[in-house]
Amino acid sequence: MNMRAFWLSLILTIGLLAAPAFALVPPASDAAAEDASVDQTINAEVEPGADQQIADRIRGFFGALDGLSEISVEVEQGVVTLSGILATQEDIDEAERLAGQVEGVVAVQNRIERDLSVGQNLGALSSISDKFAEFVKFLPLLAAALLVALVIGVLGYIIAGFAAFWRKVTPNVFLAELVASAIRFVFVVGGIVIALEMIGAGALLGAVLGGAGVIGIALGFAMRDTIENYVASLMLSLRQPFRANDHVLIGDLEGRVIRLTSRATVLMTLDGNHLRVPNSTVFKAVIVNYTRNPQRRFDFELGVDAEDDPTAARRLGVKILKGLDFVLGDPEPTARVEQVGDSNIVIRYLGWIDQREADWHKARSRAIHAVKDALEAEGFALPEPIYRLRFDSSAPLNLQGDASISAASGDTGKTDPGPVKDKPAKKASTLAQSEDVSPDNQVGHMVEAERAAEPDENDLLDSSRPVE
Repeated sequence: MNMRAFWLSLILTIGLLAAPAFALVPPASDAAAEDASVDQTINAEVEPGADQQIADRIRGFFGALDGLSEISVEVEQGVVTLSGILATQEDIDEAERLAGQVEGVVAVQNRIERDLSVGQNLGALSSISDKFAEFVKFLPLLAAALLVALVIGVLGYIIAGFAAFWRKVTPNVFLAELVASAIRFVFVVGGIVIALEMIGAGALLGAVLGGAGVIGIALGFAMRDTIENYVASLMLSLRQPFRANDHVLIGDLEGRVIRLTSRATVLMTLDGNHLRVPNSTVFKAVIVNYTRNPQRRFDFELGVDAEDDPTAARRLGVKILKGLDFVLGDPEPTARVEQVGDSNIVIRYLGWIDQREADWHKARSRAIHAVKDALEAEGFALPEPIYRLRFDSSAPLNLQGDASISAASGDTGKTDPGPVKDKPAKKASTLAQSEDVSPDNQVGHMVEAERAAEPDENDLLDSSRPVE
């Protein structure tokens, strides 16, 4: 698998090297084009022998170049006339260009014809054979450069392959894989750079780096979420915000931690379902860890009648909470008046439990039951909301039932509630001593079974590191 990745990276790098090579051909100079378009000023006076000097100068140029020595040159009044036969159109254009560059030339008449004979044009194959011969001579150097790049790349893969060593010197498996990948990349790129220097193509390195920078920026924008999640995975593996089987609340997602991978945090919800949360979301979210501190507080609200004594209700509730075996004595349970409503006084009762010995939900449920029964047994009313209805005396209403409007109450517009009957006080119910409030750890057992069934090679949670 590693060798396949190496060859893929090598092929992609060679492709990147080949692409900028086409960009190395320099564009035509704008200044030269402008100079060519400017009309030259023709001198009205012609020096004696100037035409002959121009002709001799052009013949000298042509004589020094292969293939142009047979061109006939005639000059009259600065006008150069070229005639003859050449094998290629490139040679014809080159002859006209050279003649036009000589000082004193007013114009060039190109009457050179191309030799279209088969025998003459087959000679062009010799240049191809020469280039092929040069390529054959270049092959040993190219093979040596490729061999050097291959050896350096393989050496990087061998060094990165010491997984046990990198896992020992790095905090976790994820960081060890990251270091190994970085070593492979550095060695492969270094091998390619050395190979380019050997074949004399070091100038391509700047173009390759420039192209790689542009591609890197484009990929960075396109894969922003993936890169963000990758960095978040690295930070979470170093910070270790929770342990395996911890009961956590990540944002609005609650469950027990199964494992932390390089892409997501796997939770088991309290109803037994798997939940995969992207590490970028975990890293930015507010995390509540219920397992780190075994002491946890529960609270609930009960309302007593507005005419009852709230202080007595508070003291009675606290006394009942202290009498429960699962409620801690330190910190002590407390109660406070939360608000005064239209028909009742709301009291909030608070108590602490040890989550290692009592389940939070069970303890809270039993405490509510105990305090409610005690309040009712002592004669405290827990009234429902009371609504007062007011009727306009001038409205023709047909009231039925027990409601009646008296003459005295007609002035005020209020109904006569009638005599208030006292409710008999309830006796406090005895709580079943066999009621179990021990922690419900079924989900925790499922998490432990799943972690034991699957290897923890990809788990980034490390119990030897401190939790931040």
